[in-house]
Amino acid sequence: MGKAGAARKLASAAAYGGGGLSALGLSLYGVLRAEAAVARRAIGNAEGDSPDPTGYYGRGRPGPAIKVALLGDSSAAGYGVERVEETPGALLASGIAERADRRVYLQDVAVVGARSSDLDGQIDQCLPNEPDVAVILVGANDVTHRVLPSASVRHLSEGVQRLHEAGVAVLVGTCPDLGTIKPIAPPLKQVARVWSRRLAAAQTIAVLEQDGRTVSLGSILGPEFAAAPAVLFGPDQFHPSAEGYRSLVQVLLPSTLAALGLIPDDEAEPEAYRGEGVLPITAAAIRAVNSPGTELDATEVGGSRRGVRGLWVELRRRRRQPGAEGQAPDENDEHDEELEPAEG
Repeated sequence: MGKAGAARKLASAAAYGGGGLSALGLSLYGVLRAEAAVARRAIGNAEGDSPDPTGYYGRGRPGPAIKVALLGDSSAAGYGVERVEETPGALLASGIAERADRRVYLQDVAVVGARSSDLDGQIDQCLPNEPDVAVILVGANDVTHRVLPSASVRHLSEGVQRLHEAGVAVLVGTCPDLGTIKPIAPPLKQVARVWSRRLAAAQTIAVLEQDGRTVSLGSILGPEFAAAPAVLFGPDQFHPSAEGYRSLVQVLLPSTLAALGLIPDDEAEPEAYRGEGVLPITAAAIRAVNSPGTELDATEVGGSRRGVRGLWVELRRRRRQPGAEGQAPDENDEHDEELEPAEG
């Protein structure tokens, strides 16, 4: 089965509660189950809390604050760094405050070790604050814990649907390419690459169908990490280092601003010379997986959201901008009248 067919089958299986296992094949799944335990022992279990970046950013900038919720796993929590300023949450919130010239309130509810099935509880935590945008990073733990792709995608799809129905813009950073992780040895390395890329494609399709937006993160644990693992990976060679998280946020920031409607005027329309344009959903999902940093969002062609090959999708390659210096949240900042952060 080709990549497009595999992604479509996974998304379809998730929607209807099917197994979706044939997209990878029983033999590959068996190898993954046998080898994943070896990789988990080599990586070790993430222990301890990450610095909590929850709070206000952009002191002195005008309000009301843009409300950002960050959900997902250790890559969203910033596991492995020691200073709050180095977490992806602080880097993202600082970048939004600088680019938008607005105050930002960040609520980071991500949990180290979380899987897609944990999103529901995280959404329960953040919805009372009525965020303007939710940024979700999840999927890697589903792969390393041998969660069926159909189950992973179903949980993500349901979470995006909940957020969208609550009026929250959603950006999902899709599952990174786990075939570059050093502790993962062949043959699991090849299987992990196939599994994570197909999961990323299926995540993309499911998120777009629920009116979310995606950006592919293959480069975050892909070519950039492979070229400089000592710089971009943390000590366990699995989680990003501080520089790795900075690279992650450079990909997330432009797409988060786009989700908030805060893109520059010169990026309002797709540019063909950058490889941007409109494609059917499955073709767009596969191209995104193979071209890290690609942003996808549903659109219309001739006044219609769908063609004979499904949902129409706008493919963008946002310009990466130098990230703002991460700041710690403003400890003594007064709350906006419109925002009373929920406890927990």
